[in-house]
Amino acid sequence: MLEVFTVFHVAISLMGIVSGLIVLSGLLKLNPMQGWTKLFLATTAATSITGFLFPFHGFTPAIGLGIMSVLILAIAYAARYRFHMKGSWRKTYVITAVLALYFNCFVLVVQSFQKIPALHDVAPTQSEPPFQIAQLAVLLLFIALGTFATIRFGRAPRAAGAHA
Repeated sequence: MLEVFTVFHVAISLMGIVSGLIVLSGLLKLNPMQGWTKLFLATTAATSITGFLFPFHGFTPAIGLGIMSVLILAIAYAARYRFHMKGSWRKTYVITAVLALYFNCFVLVVQSFQKIPALHDVAPTQSEPPFQIAQLAVLLLFIALGTFATIRFGRAPRAAGAHA
């Protein structure tokens, strides 16, 4: 049963990442990507929530990241759908959406180094330089893309129907 649940969790995680990258692309192009945004927020929330259902003992970094992700997603959802990205809520939405996507990609790198033999071989404890470089590269990429998206989409006039 745990294997089936794991496959489900991984599938929604990957859907969250792919849809999130599409949403990020839309933010950079001043397109709110309404349908993709709903999919991204839903699958990313489902990823975080299902992550809490795995067997664990005590508080772990994964649980801490899951809690942060749920809080960030709640803010993103409110900024997007409750406050319709009006005023400062527009930038708040961009920042929290990009941060939620970053959290998913951070976990993707962690899981990749744990599960893919070639990556595990070069960084078995995830304290080795290849792992650190990969995580730093992902972080820097998201800082750059998030900054650019916040500047472009955060300042742009709200598109017609963006509140839908």
